[in-house]
Amino acid sequence: MSGYDPEKVSTFLAPNKHLLGKGVARQLGGEIKTLGGSKVFVVTDPGVVKAGLVPAIIEPLKSEGMKVGVYDKVRPEPAAGIVDEAARIARSGRYDLVVGLGGGSSLDVAKGVAMMVTNTGSILDYVGLNMFPKRGIPKILVPTTAGTGSEASWVCVVTDERKNEKKSLYGFMLLPDVAMLDPVLTVSMPPSVTADTGFDALVHAIESYVSVNRTPYTEIMAGEAIRLISRNLPVAYAKGGDIKARYNMLLAANLAGMAFTSGGLGATHGLAYPLGTQYHMSHGRSNAIMLPHVMRFNLTGNLEGYAGIARMMGENIDGLSPYEASEKAVDAVMRLLGAVRISCRLSDYGVQKKKISLLTKEALQQSRFFVPNPKDITEEDIRGIYRDAY
Repeated sequence: MSGYDPEKVSTFLAPNKHLLGKGVARQLGGEIKTLGGSKVFVVTDPGVVKAGLVPAIIEPLKSEGMKVGVYDKVRPEPAAGIVDEAARIARSGRYDLVVGLGGGSSLDVAKGVAMMVTNTGSILDYVGLNMFPKRGIPKILVPTTAGTGSEASWVCVVTDERKNEKKSLYGFMLLPDVAMLDPVLTVSMPPSVTADTGFDALVHAIESYVSVNRTPYTEIMAGEAIRLISRNLPVAYAKGGDIKARYNMLLAANLAGMAFTSGGLGATHGLAYPLGTQYHMSHGRSNAIMLPHVMRFNLTGNLEGYAGIARMMGENIDGLSPYEASEKAVDAVMRLLGAVRISCRLSDYGVQKKKISLLTKEALQQSRFFVPNPKDITEEDIRGIYRDAY
């Protein structure tokens, strides 16, 4: 990619501390004590409970004399009411630290709970950028999937059930105090979840890499994430117990989370969100479906960037024109989708063609994602991308 303008100020945001490695979750108690916590509120979901991961996390804390409460009602695409309910429990129980354990939904809810313990009203009152007047209680995030990068980002996404719309909160106060990345905790992911979450991370990396708001930090982290995912996602999908592949995927998702926090996302997210609200698809799957179609539309907005993505994903672009080289990035993504058995056709998911107008209308509500997109996008463009994806 071309050089950066030294006159432009670049911002880099990240958690205060990262811990990465096999078995690192065993250090959770020590991190809690460092932050002054003694009464810990664990936010998780039924899937994590079913996988048997909760006792391994909370029993050592109890043996160290800490009081521990567990909220395990988090659902995918979590409703704002879930955050508000959990926050009321944490507030009334006088918990002094939140641990988020699970996928992106649990981590986002944990962020929201930590903030709402000290702030009044509903989480929906703080949609937007840096809207919280008070800093929350400390929070430690422990991902059990390798996808959202929520443990590294300043974003909290909730669903406004009344409007059936996703709402995003951004702010430096939402960054966790500690992110603990233990690949052992991701081994229990079934192949389909491995594929969906892996593509979620890939979308974060690709969109931030070509974002008009990208920074030097974005390019470094997103580029490495793309390389890691293209080489390790097929292995993690095929052989779930491969710790090295799980480690690399967890690292990639984390890097991609920091990359998009610094550089922003794009139209793939804008067009994926309506699939989540209308068809209750996982965030990773809806992103995966839309990724190659949005990339193909975007190519002329950043030929050099997409050519670089093709090379990072293992494509030979030597001697090709810029446009031919950039098209190889779409080819590489299509092959990766095939390797993990994800269809990128809306018709394969029961989406009716007559619903394209509704999806287009909802996508237009996500206009914040179109600002950093490498190519300007109109209502007719959005409708055309959905038609291509059908």
